[in-house]
Amino acid sequence: MIPPYLKRSKSIEDLLPLLYLKGISTGDFNEALEALLGKGAAGLSAGTISRLKADWEQEQEAWSKRSLSDKEYVYVWADGVYFGVRGDDDRTCILVLMGATAQGKKELIALESGYRENAQSWRELLVRLKNKGLQAPKLAIGDGALGFWKA
Repeated sequence: MIPPYLKRSKSIEDLLPLLYLKGISTGDFNEALEALLGKGAAGLSAGTISRLKADWEQEQEAWSKRSLSDKEYVYVWADGVYFGVRGDDDRTCILVLMGATAQGKKELIALESGYRENAQSWRELLVRLKNKGLQAPKLAIGDGALGFWKA
């Protein structure tokens, strides 16, 4: 369940988000961390995990509200990614938009949940990004899911 590079990590900050996304409940973190990192890793309470989760949510919220007016992406890649995390509806996906700057640097532009990859979900995402200052790229790349292209 844990990628090899994280099994070697001694940083709890690297492990906690992954354990949470893999479905470990807040009450089971002590046992999971102790199994991965040894006896010295025990001691995280469910309250501590809940506070960390709230911090992650605040960071994600701030990131999603950032201005994009100073960014210029030459290319963007769009795709919907489906997960079975925490029993989500199989029609829910994560809409992902990546961009490449003129200097060739890849950046995550957007990451949010949508209903399948339908046009309405992509349209809402693209309108929000435009309102935050995103300029139209020179080229957009996507797979065969037609929602992005309709939007």
